[in-house]
Amino acid sequence: MKILITGATGLIGQELTNLLLKDNHVVNYLTTSPIKKNPRENYFGYHWNIKTKQIDENCLEGVDVIVHLAGATIAKKWTKSYKVELLESRTQSVDILFELLKNKPNQVQHFISASGTAIYPDSFTAVYDENSIANDTTFLGKLVVKWGNSADQFKKLNLKVTKVRTGIVFSNNGGALLEMVRPIKMFVGSGFGSGKQLQSWIHIKDVANLYHFIINNQTEGIINAVAPNPITNQELTKAIAFQLQRPLFLPNIPRWVMKLILGEMHVLLFNNKNIIPKKALDIGFQFQFPTAKEALKDLF
Repeated sequence: MKILITGATGLIGQELTNLLLKDNHVVNYLTTSPIKKNPRENYFGYHWNIKTKQIDENCLEGVDVIVHLAGATIAKKWTKSYKVELLESRTQSVDILFELLKNKPNQVQHFISASGTAIYPDSFTAVYDENSIANDTTFLGKLVVKWGNSADQFKKLNLKVTKVRTGIVFSNNGGALLEMVRPIKMFVGSGFGSGKQLQSWIHIKDVANLYHFIINNQTEGIINAVAPNPITNQELTKAIAFQLQRPLFLPNIPRWVMKLILGEMHVLLFNNKNIIPKKALDIGFQFQFPTAKEALKDLF
């Protein structure tokens, strides 16, 4: 099978690419950087420019599945202009792919898009699965809705469409977990706010395996890419400290302090969502790291 990936050099993209190549799939990837000769077998780069809406049409040759992972990082201060970039990097890139497929003969059957769990509102009582219809009204919640609507337009081309709502990705190569690890390593770690907020997460290997599973089984619809066991911020902080053999002696950081430092982006540290991967479990996907303790032990 041949898969076209956007965001192939990102955290999830790299892990998924390695997995697909190991399974003898062919990977085409789109990049905004100059194309370099790559020694890897079955791995081919094509250029695109989202701002100028340019794309190398050859990227579609022989492609069966598109996996769309590209998008500006949310781990950067949300200025007014950066909010626009966060949205456009996700939706305009989808629009370019849609126009290309609409106008160029191809054999693509399946469009798989990354998505976010920010669509679910904060709650200490609700348990969210893929059938939950409540939409968060914050900036990130609205962004996820617009992101998903962009992906849904591929249904007009009779393609299967899958939206993978991904929680906090645990990896030792980047992402939110390393930002939590750094102060704990330096003996200044602490929880945030009450520490009772539930955080839905997933190991980097499990999220790559889930995408691989979706590709092989042609699964469509919404899928929550989170481990089956969410963890509170306080429990996670303690688990990281235990794994790193570091003490925790500082009080939790109040929310107002993080708001002063990070601005609106501080909500990422205080989100409280109990999300379960009902569909992934129903279709037979098996998590390699179902608990945070197992995930952290593997990573550190």
